[in-house]
Amino acid sequence: MTTQRKPGKVYLVGAGPGDPGLLTLKGKECLEQADVVLYDYLANPVLLQYAPATAQRLYIGRRGRGQYQDQADINRLLVERAKEGKVVVRLKGGDPFVFGRGGEEAEAMAAAGIEFEIVSGVTAAVAVPAYAGIPVTHRTLASMVTFVTGHEGPTKPATLLEWPKLANVSGTLVFMMGMKNLASIVAHLLAEGRASDTPVAAIRWGTKADQQTIVGSLADIVDKTKAAQLEPPTVIVVGEVVRLRGQLNWFEIKPLFGKRIVLTRAQEQAKEFSQLLAASGAEPVEVPTIQIVPPASWQAIDDAIIRLGTYQWLIFTSVNGVGPFMDRLQAAGKDARALAHLRLCAIGPRTAQELKTHGLTADLVPAEFQAEGVIAALAQVGIRGNRILIPRAEVAREILPKQLRELGAVVDVIPVYRTVVPAVDVVLLTQQLQDGRIAALTFTSSSTVRNFVELFGGPEAVKGLVGQVVIACIGPITARTAEEYGLTVTIMPTENTVPALADAIVKHFSEGTRVPVSTHG
Repeated sequence: MTTQRKPGKVYLVGAGPGDPGLLTLKGKECLEQADVVLYDYLANPVLLQYAPATAQRLYIGRRGRGQYQDQADINRLLVERAKEGKVVVRLKGGDPFVFGRGGEEAEAMAAAGIEFEIVSGVTAAVAVPAYAGIPVTHRTLASMVTFVTGHEGPTKPATLLEWPKLANVSGTLVFMMGMKNLASIVAHLLAEGRASDTPVAAIRWGTKADQQTIVGSLADIVDKTKAAQLEPPTVIVVGEVVRLRGQLNWFEIKPLFGKRIVLTRAQEQAKEFSQLLAASGAEPVEVPTIQIVPPASWQAIDDAIIRLGTYQWLIFTSVNGVGPFMDRLQAAGKDARALAHLRLCAIGPRTAQELKTHGLTADLVPAEFQAEGVIAALAQVGIRGNRILIPRAEVAREILPKQLRELGAVVDVIPVYRTVVPAVDVVLLTQQLQDGRIAALTFTSSSTVRNFVELFGGPEAVKGLVGQVVIACIGPITARTAEEYGLTVTIMPTENTVPALADAIVKHFSEGTRVPVSTHG
């Protein structure tokens, strides 16, 4: 007896114009259940992180100035994968039904009897001008907007655009994919009577760190864009609304606008840092060089939980240790009440905050958010004869347990997690570094430094790769590790926290300084 294969489904998903924050919630849900993702060069590859690790990722766009893969091949690929019973996501820049060939792909699915769904996206026709401070409509300047393709199909014997109407239509004209034909577009509009002083804006890679906006008029926009060597992908806006850019330019004036900043911390920890940088206009590039995984065995911590009553102090040296410890406490049939007799120490405010999510308040948070600060604080309290439990990483600095023992305490160090080196797209980041497209490289622990150097070919290779890149470290311990590998640290906050590091990065680029920091003394 043969088993009937379950039919697949195709989602045509709009990826938005480039800023990953503009992906819709529905689009994210589709990616999370995908077996196959087909994406083009206008779809931000960062969005692929929402797809399962097992999902097949197929790039079907163009590279550089190459040609798109033939549309018939793309259609056939969608049909084949769906007939294999796969959930297929076709991730398309902008909105799939706005100059995106989504209609053709939907027709192909319908003809093949494949179930499909359209997931609308934020179209670049509206979002890109908005990120340049240009509203496509305005109550007093433009009561209508017309979206026009700037690149008609090559098989058409003649243009189907009605240039006399376009030239005389009131409101705003938005041309998509029109950069290569800009001179022709301008010539048609002028020939049909549009005033030569009509404002025009050409916006390249809108909503991304590469965003570049050239403003002029029909009389000079061609010369201005040639002088700036502006290339596709570009959105062209024609109309009086362009004059509002001087007042409404909100994105390009952010302190970190145009800066790509690499985050090397674990993916599950990067969200806060990423959001802080993005809020200041940066484009965060998440390249996690560590991954948090469980220890080889839970036996040691389970045994320690059985004898919790013998301890006086419980010290958490990282936010990563709190969750696993509380999970094992629950697995043992206990809850926070089992910790009532203990004094809790958190190495810093972020770890203390994590304790609060479990209904626990730290009794001690040192002024200096590192091992040395914990040692100094406990030395003042007095811990001679105390038993101390430290649930931490499998591999970590030994200074804390060593010096606590010297102060007369009995210390048990128990692993509740370990860090491993995850798979990283080394080729992509190497290319971005070589092209000068990375402004800063951030490290939030010594492990992120060591793993980055290992992943990218060793100290000498890394020094050559990041020569002009600003290095930012969360604190002196991490900075010293970077220096040991020959890296020059330029940014280090006075407080060892992610918000402080983000603030220090903003201050650095706002002031335009490049003075190396001192990690000694």
